[in-house]
Amino acid sequence: MDRVLDIADSYIFTPYVYPASWPENGALRQIISLWLVTNLGAVLIYLGLGALSFYYVFDHKLMKHPQFIKNQVRKEIELSTSSIFWMSFPTVALFFLEIHGHSKLYDSISESSLGWSGLFLSIAGFLFFTDMCIYWIHRSMHHRNIYKHLHKQHHIFKIPTPFASHAFHPVDGFLQSLPYHVYGFIFPLHKVGVCLTLYKII
Repeated sequence: MDRVLDIADSYIFTPYVYPASWPENGALRQIISLWLVTNLGAVLIYLGLGALSFYYVFDHKLMKHPQFIKNQVRKEIELSTSSIFWMSFPTVALFFLEIHGHSKLYDSISESSLGWSGLFLSIAGFLFFTDMCIYWIHRSMHHRNIYKHLHKQHHIFKIPTPFASHAFHPVDGFLQSLPYHVYGFIFPLHKVGVCLTLYKII
């Protein structure tokens, strides 16, 4: 996220948003900037990919299904954008730790003791770790003492459209995104080559 923040600072935040008295490395400025970038990026990706999938992939005949809720697409978007907003707060805390060097993310292959083989191992490890963790987190969400409080909200859409992709209770959504963030704090991960690419693809 430090690369994204550097670009945002260079082209937007420093020249147009913040006063000169707010240094780029100031904690408050970094937190606000990360929150803005995270929210704007997440909403644009969600709406952009959701719209493409909705108009070019989703079978619109499903909208005539008796379990398709009235105004469902609007409700999915409202729930998703609200969840993205609330999920961004703990996410920004993790990004803040990351840009201050508390993770095991690295910039150059030469920084990895395993070189290129480490890069490929980290791809396999990232996929295994995140899939396994999300499986168990999702499964725990179906426990009877948790489901009605956190996960039921996601399942009100029996015939989901692509816009239901982020239609979670914010705690549920953040917990299911946590493995993507945590991996880089536990295992070495190349920032651009693996981290950003895999995170966006998944």
